[in-house]
Amino acid sequence: MTHYLDFEKPLAEIEGKAAELRAMGRANEDMDVEDEAAALDRKAADLLKSLYAGLSPWRKCQVARHPERPHCKDYIEALFTEWTPLAGDRNFADDQAVMGGLARLDGRPVMVIGHEKGNDTRSRLERNFGMARPEGYRKAIRLMQMADRFGLPVVTLVDTPGAYPGKGAEERGQSEAIARATETCLALKVPLVSVIIGEGGSGGAVAFATANRVAMLEHAIYSVISPEGCASILWKDAEKMREAAEALRLTAQDLKELGVCDRIIREPAGGAHRAPEAAIFAVGDAIAAMLKELYGKDGTALRDARRKKYLAIGSKGLAA
Repeated sequence: MTHYLDFEKPLAEIEGKAAELRAMGRANEDMDVEDEAAALDRKAADLLKSLYAGLSPWRKCQVARHPERPHCKDYIEALFTEWTPLAGDRNFADDQAVMGGLARLDGRPVMVIGHEKGNDTRSRLERNFGMARPEGYRKAIRLMQMADRFGLPVVTLVDTPGAYPGKGAEERGQSEAIARATETCLALKVPLVSVIIGEGGSGGAVAFATANRVAMLEHAIYSVISPEGCASILWKDAEKMREAAEALRLTAQDLKELGVCDRIIREPAGGAHRAPEAAIFAVGDAIAAMLKELYGKDGTALRDARRKKYLAIGSKGLAA
């Protein structure tokens, strides 16, 4: 069953009517409903295009969080071969919110790390809705350092509302783990590319996305805080999330303009959740293109360029 966002309700009505007509036609072979249903399909396609032509920042937040949007596990299964998951931080536990392991992309070995939200109630609880604990970031650190030792490019897939703010996570050093992960990103002497595939929330996202190249899906978001959290702090009212989303400049288009994002990946009409396979392969093409730009470069030069890039963000003359 298709999950419709609140602004898609008119679309749901049209597509629902088309589905009802076809169901009636199947039940009664004497009824010829296909022409009328096809007309409704065309109307729905036009409406879908217009709805997504000018999404507001808040609506982009809703699309980025869509439960049927492809997640890290979907990308890994579709794009990479010889996937070998690696688990645990060798200290406390294995955080299921973070997936990581060795794989091949177009025949080349890489290290893949990403946030996984889950796709049903059981897996979402198991994955903690993509909110990593300190052991998740320490697992990522371990894998990035392993990749650095063996000269493997690192690919990260970011999709998290933010790091988990629970009591246990704070007791085990959440902020220190995030800082160490960010520090590790900046120290690598191998190519590091990152794709924001859904939500990029706060330091929990930065810890994976401090990369040589950062791409964002067209309707993904990336911000220091969620619109609801920002509204609660600034206006003491989480319902002002629409105004907060505007102010945060969290869309891929804004972040490309600001130099935070290097590349925007087009999504299928209606968002990645409507045609997951097309979205996944578009991301695969972008990852391959970004890695191609970095292959063969000296390790020290890669590290220095990455550091320079992040020092330059927010100032004139952004580093390449």
